[in-house]
Parts: sequence; C-alpha cells; structure tokens
Amino acid sequence: MKRMRRLMLGGLLLAATGPAWGQVTNVSAGSGGGSLAWTAMPGNPYRVYASPDLVEPVWTNLTPDGLVFADQQGTFELSTGAFFRAMASEYLIVDLSAGPTAASYPVNFTNEPPAGGWGEPYKTTNLVLRRIPGGRFAMGSPTNELGRGTNEPLHEVELSKDYYVGVFEVTQKQWERVRSNWPSYFSNATYRDSRPVEQVSYNDIRGTAAGTNWPADGNVDTNTFLGRLRTKTGLAFDLPTVAQWERACRSGTTNALNSGNELTNTAADASMDAVGRYLYNGGMEYASTGTTAVGTAAVGSYAPSPWGLYDAHGNVWEWCLNWYESAPADAVDPPGPATGIRRVLRSGAFFETAADCRSANDRGVGLPPSTRDMNAGFRLALTLGQ
Repeated sequence: MKRMRRLMLGGLLLAATGPAWGQVTNVSAGSGGGSLAWTAMPGNPYRVYASPDLVEPVWTNLTPDGLVFADQQGTFELSTGAFFRAMASEYLIVDLSAGPTAASYPVNFTNEPPAGGWGEPYKTTNLVLRRIPGGRFAMGSPTNELGRGTNEPLHEVELSKDYYVGVFEVTQKQWERVRSNWPSYFSNATYRDSRPVEQVSYNDIRGTAAGTNWPADGNVDTNTFLGRLRTKTGLAFDLPTVAQWERACRSGTTNALNSGNELTNTAADASMDAVGRYLYNGGMEYASTGTTAVGTAAVGSYAPSPWGLYDAHGNVWEWCLNWYESAPADAVDPPGPATGIRRVLRSGAFFETAADCRSANDRGVGLPPSTRDMNAGFRLALTLGQ
C-alpha cells in the first residue's frame, strides 16, 4: 500500500488511502490501514477533522461531541478519499478552589473561552492553559533586531508534539491554593491575588532532589508546587522548555514583540507599553505594599498574543526547564545542556527595559535554580503525547 505523507499542521494529518505512520506533533500513528491512532490524554475530548484536499482545505468536524478515552490509546476508524487530523481540546482548566488540603483538583476541557473572557476566577482559583501546536519555527532574533544580544542566534527549532501552556503567569492566589503560603514581595492583600507569584525559585517549583535532574528525566519532588499539582491532577505539569516558551510567546509572529511590532527604542517604547508591564509604564516604583499600578500588574492587564496568552512580555521573568546555553543550534525538541549552573528565564519583567522584554531575550546568563527574586515567577506547561 502507498506510504502516507507526513504534514505538520498542529495534529496528526494523513490520507486514508494507506497505512498511518510516524510521530507528528501530539499524536503517534499506528501501522494498520483504515484507522487513526494516537497517544491520547485520558479524559480530554479529541476531535477528528477531515478535508478532501490540502490545497484549499475545508475541515469538517467528524466528532462534534469529542472522543474521550479512558487510557492513552486514541483511535478512530477512517473512511477513504480524504485527509484527517486529530486535535485535543483547545483549553485545559484545573479547579484549585478547594485549596491545599484537597485530595484532588478537577480537570476540565473546553474549546472556547467563557462568555466575557477569562475573568478573575481563572486568575485566582482556576488554572487555564491553551493548546499550542507543535511545528517548526525560527527561534532567536535577526541581526538587525533593535536591542539584540549576541546570544540570540537565529535558528530553526521543531517541536514534535502539541503542548499546553498557561494563558497567564501563575498568580499569588493560585500558588496559595496549592502550597498554602504567600511568598511574594508584592504583599498588599487587597491586590495580591491576581498578581504573578514571585520570589519563588526553580527549586521551589520543581524541588531540590528529583527536581534537579532535568534533562536526564522530568521528575519533580513530591512536596513542591509541581509535585502537588501532579499528584492531585494525575497530569505531568512542568515548566516549559525554552523552545516551548518562545514558540508560545511568539504565537506565530517573527517580530521583537508578539503584537507583530518591532521596537523603535530600547528603553521606553510605545509598542511595549501595549503588551506588558515594564520599567517605563509602572515598573519604576515597586513598594511592596503598592497597588497594581506600580510593580507587577495583575495578570491579563495588557493585550494578549495572537494565540491568546498574556504577559509573555514583561511583568515577571519566567523560569524555564533548561540549563542556560549561550548559542543554541537547530534542533528537534531541544532539552538544553545536560548540566549547568544557571537555569533560563524568559519574558522580561516590571523592572526591565523594552529591549529586555523581547521574545528572543534570555537575560544573558540565567539564574542559579535556588534564586528567589521579586522579578522571577513562572508559567505552566504540559506536553501532549507522553
């Protein structure tokens, strides 16, 4: 039988005239003809789409109610004469409202934001993550980008799987609902709930024993933020890799900012004013008891990326999984160096300039994983097809 073409379109995509094959983004095809098979996330409604061709594809949803599997084996019987793709739900939501003593945190899925958008409950007592399509993208910055550092070589990266990433940075209230404490510098109780949590180290998030092993393995310590979240959801949440972080931040753009704009100034810049909190639009004053008008902003206060993510530019630096490297090269699913002394942070922060908040900027050297800083927080990730 004729071999199938493999195409990177954010899910498994193949024609039904021959055997399925290959690892494509979030799914893995089987060897039998006439069926679609992939590694599924149990409980996540998958939808299978068909199109008669790929020149001008018109996708028809064959499973409007979604296909929910009790284990990791996702399957769908195919008809012939079309191309097919299987897609996980667009959004994953974790209900933290029962707090740190809860035996479990319910997990729900949806394909649409709620009416009125992601309001306060999704910034405080629920975690919401958006599915990001795997694929190839240009990571780093071109030589003519204003504010560019020498450690940002433009290179091609491929992410072989779809993944979920936080719509917002993890907030102080969300941290409290999991860890039962309030570690952040910005401590005004009237305003703290929806501000990003900071003064949490890489080790606080992942651990000082098992959590130090990345990239040798993805384990975390049981009593950390991620350890508790994994135990109570059954899902392998983690920090994003640097490549996952930058693809999510860019949201399909190639410019300095995910708004599609370039910087015209490295310090204060009007385009940066629109997308995030930084030094020149409220970050210069940072009294610990101040309102959200100074220091960190409430998450979601600025314009989202094209993929609906907030605060990927500014507010707080965001920890990533990788050890720091000065000149990354082309790669598939790059895990970063095997060893190191500093972990990478991305995004920029409230006390940084516009140039520090660009999509490609990586702070230059990273920070030791034990560092707690009022500039440093994080955003969650969850890779599909594991």
